[in-house]
Amino acid sequence: MPPVSSSLRTAASYAWRLLVVGAAVYAIFAVLGRFHEITVALFLGLVITALLASPTRWLARSLPRSLAVAVCLLGSVVLLMGVLALVGEAVAGESTTLVREFREGLGSIEKWLERPPFRLNPGALEDIQSRIGAFLSSHRSTLLNTALSGAGQLVRVVAVLALAVFSAVLFLHGGERQWSWFCAQLPAAAREPMRVGGRAAWVTFTGYTHGIVLIAATNAILVGVALFLLGVPLAVPLALLEFLAAFVPLVGSPVALAVAAVIALAAKGPLIAGVVIALIVVIGQIEGHVLHPLVMSWAVRLHPLVVAISVAAGAIAAGVVGAVVAVPLVSVIWSVHTALRRARPGVADGS
Repeated sequence: MPPVSSSLRTAASYAWRLLVVGAAVYAIFAVLGRFHEITVALFLGLVITALLASPTRWLARSLPRSLAVAVCLLGSVVLLMGVLALVGEAVAGESTTLVREFREGLGSIEKWLERPPFRLNPGALEDIQSRIGAFLSSHRSTLLNTALSGAGQLVRVVAVLALAVFSAVLFLHGGERQWSWFCAQLPAAAREPMRVGGRAAWVTFTGYTHGIVLIAATNAILVGVALFLLGVPLAVPLALLEFLAAFVPLVGSPVALAVAAVIALAAKGPLIAGVVIALIVVIGQIEGHVLHPLVMSWAVRLHPLVVAISVAAGAIAAGVVGAVVAVPLVSVIWSVHTALRRARPGVADGS
């Protein structure tokens, strides 16, 4: 038998390692998919911990640690309830005006579509409305079952939120002690790499969380002020939607502004809707070229192509939750790899 070439041996050694890594990744995602509610709860608990760690540490200088954690969590809940109450009041206050403007706006849109270049049949929209009504009437039982299943989903959401808050309380109260205990249970050779990797992962995750919240708040303020000045209804709820959508990089903000453009089109006409569409471009440029490079300087910077692929892969694997989790997960993995590589003897910091 002829001797095996060194290049083939090298390729074979990399091939079986890749197979092992691929199998491990598949197993991890299979487990996370099977227990995705627990995964989401722990992720939210880490997010809450990253946001409240600094205020808790500051309050713990003059208060017992348990009381500092309680004050921070209760303050956050009060702030969140206040924002939701503000949004609900805005929706209730503008509901009558919004219905009237929607009816007037739909009439103007119909007339606009009937003119060149569209030349839509005047009865087309009425036919669509009648078809929608017939569909709702014929599928009333299906919609009712969907609503009931949605109530079951609400129970699961409440359970996930409760587990997330409980995890955050434990992390805030004694997260460092828990991590030290976990590292102490490992073999001696693995303790220091685990400490180095864990420290790098937490610094990156905290920096990313602070940065994305600041970017989302900035986007929400810009959108809310712009929509208010343009007279678009529901400016406050749409600003909140922009805040939540900004947690999905590259994709979330355009989707939220597209919803605002539809509302502007129905309520204010094509001109205002065109201005809102222009906001998609302007805010996208501000977010991509100003906010992300400036705010994310303390976190790992990823190439836009890596971010896009991560968001797409996360969305395919786990929907909206995967799209939100993908970028911080990739950032954490890369920062751990970099920290462990720098910690090896003979590896330069700049490599």
